[in-house]
Amino acid sequence: MTNPTAAVRDRVLSLPSGELPAYVYDLAALREHAAHVRTALPPRVELYYAAKANPEPEILAALSPYVDGYEVASGGELAHVAKAVPGRSLAFGGPGKTPAEITAALERGVERFHVESEHELHMLAELARRIAPDSRVAILPRFNLPVASGSLAASALAMGGRPTPFGLDPSEADAVVRLLTDGTYPHLELRGVHAHLASGLQAPEQLAVAESIVRWAVGLAERHGVRLSEVNVGGGMTVDYAAPEDRFDWVAYGEGLGELTSRHPDLTLRIEPGRAMTAYCGWYVTEVLDVKQSHGEEFAVVRGGTHHMRTPATKGHDQPCTVLAVEDWAHPWPRPAARRELVTLTGQLCTPKDVLARNVPAPGLRAGDRVAFSLAGAYAWNISHHDFLMHPRPGFHFLDGVHAESAAGEGAQG
Repeated sequence: MTNPTAAVRDRVLSLPSGELPAYVYDLAALREHAAHVRTALPPRVELYYAAKANPEPEILAALSPYVDGYEVASGGELAHVAKAVPGRSLAFGGPGKTPAEITAALERGVERFHVESEHELHMLAELARRIAPDSRVAILPRFNLPVASGSLAASALAMGGRPTPFGLDPSEADAVVRLLTDGTYPHLELRGVHAHLASGLQAPEQLAVAESIVRWAVGLAERHGVRLSEVNVGGGMTVDYAAPEDRFDWVAYGEGLGELTSRHPDLTLRIEPGRAMTAYCGWYVTEVLDVKQSHGEEFAVVRGGTHHMRTPATKGHDQPCTVLAVEDWAHPWPRPAARRELVTLTGQLCTPKDVLARNVPAPGLRAGDRVAFSLAGAYAWNISHHDFLMHPRPGFHFLDGVHAESAAGEGAQG
């Protein structure tokens, strides 16, 4: 389990019942983690944060001193991130970019585009000619590269090495390089190669994937007699919800990337972590509403549910959590309590899929006790189906060690 930090625990226990559920983020813990990641990386490895993991403005700002830029994957993310952290470098990725999105990115002076298809390249070239005629737009074609058999077996989510809608097929590589180097599109500059193949890999597997991407990119450049200055090896560093203390080994990963860059002194590597940067700084906190028996098992119904934090439902895991006992019981009716050792924690939705954690060791759990679900700092609130059943939205609290900022959820009430 990953227990709440002292600051988070204090805030959880101080919140009135009517202000739950809530998201509580420890920005001091986030900065400490980001500083550790930054220190572990060698100089010629740039760190871009994948904003899709958690785009809260306070999160983006807290990361700003430690990242080289931000990766955005839609026009909405582009506008949001540009407003939250103005003046920072942006890379625009993601499939299915629309002409309006590309236009907005060019008008904002986005520094590099991760191109997902030949069609997108043609569209981008024409829009760049119209909108940025005096500039050369940096292009990193994204390729769905082949990988060694079994090398992505441990991944939680594969975006490459198999048929997927992501990136260009390697068979298109030569044609795309020619379009970018033979004068066909003078407004575009072939800056490098992008390949994000999988998520949920440990450091050794991530290094093996990075080495295969670099090897392929260098071979492509040599075949065409061109120079690549950047290779983006993507993100996907593992966050283990079943063993939250088993964190990605950033030191070993940094050492491996250092050895890789030493073999290619003219090449800058870029990584784009998202979940592994912010997951550990956030908690979804709530209170127990009821404890009940059903066919020999015990269930605790908590305020809120997977409509606020979709992660355990989408990934099929049990969200790590900590029970915080509350002694006060202000009601005249009896206080229900667990009679078994293991309790399954569910939300308020009218579906059996609204399960946050199964068989949690919580003997004596009572209505009114608080529960803090950890690893809720990424792909939690922002991927959830907020309006299902129209329950009140959670509050948001950002603790930074000096002062705390809160943003009340819409309609949050008891």
